[in-house]
Amino acid sequence: MRIMGLEAIYPRKRLSVNTKEHLKYPYLLKNLKIVHPDQVWSADITYIRMAKGFLYLIAIMDWYSRYVLSWKLSNTLDVFFCIEALNDALSISKLGIFNCDQGSQFTSNEWIGMLKFHNIEISMDSRGRVFDNIFIERLWRSVKYEEVYINSYETVKDATRGLARYFKLYNNKRLHESPGYMTPYEVYYGFDRRVNFVS
Repeated sequence: MRIMGLEAIYPRKRLSVNTKEHLKYPYLLKNLKIVHPDQVWSADITYIRMAKGFLYLIAIMDWYSRYVLSWKLSNTLDVFFCIEALNDALSISKLGIFNCDQGSQFTSNEWIGMLKFHNIEISMDSRGRVFDNIFIERLWRSVKYEEVYINSYETVKDATRGLARYFKLYNNKRLHESPGYMTPYEVYYGFDRRVNFVS
C-alpha cells in the first residue's frame, strides 16, 4: 500500500499545524482574571465523525459565560469556514482578547487581519499546552460524548441538524456550576433568574 501511495482516510491527530511563515503571538491569559462577557473569546477546531468520512467543526466561545457564539462545519481545513464563524460571532458583539492555538488557520493573514481590523488583542496558546484553551476543550468533550458519538451522521445536513440542536441545548438549557448554576445564555446576556436582569 505504501508503494502504491494508498492510505486510509481518517482524521489526523493534529488538526492545527502551524507554519514557519505565519505570525505567532504571546499567550495573554496567564493570571488574567476574567470578570465579564466579551473580555476573552476563544476558538478551536475538532473533527466530527460521520458514517463515512468526517467533517471539521470550529466553535467560538466566550470564556466568561461559556456561551458558544458561533460554529461552522467544513469538509476541508481551509481558513474560510473559520472566517465565516468569526464574522457570525462579531455580528453579535465585540471583544477585547481573542485566544486560539497556533494552527495555520489562526495564524493566517486572513484571520489575523480580521482581528486587527476590529482592534482585537491576539493571544495564542503555547506549543503543546492544551490547558491554555481548557474551556473549549471541555466543550469538545461534551459535544463528542453527548451528541456525536451517539449518532451516526449520514450526511452534512444530518450533522448540521444534530449539532444545531446540541448547541441550542448547551447554550440555553445546560446549567453550569461556576456561574451559580445558570445557563451560558443567561450569563452572557446578563439575565439572572433570581432578580430578572442584572444591571
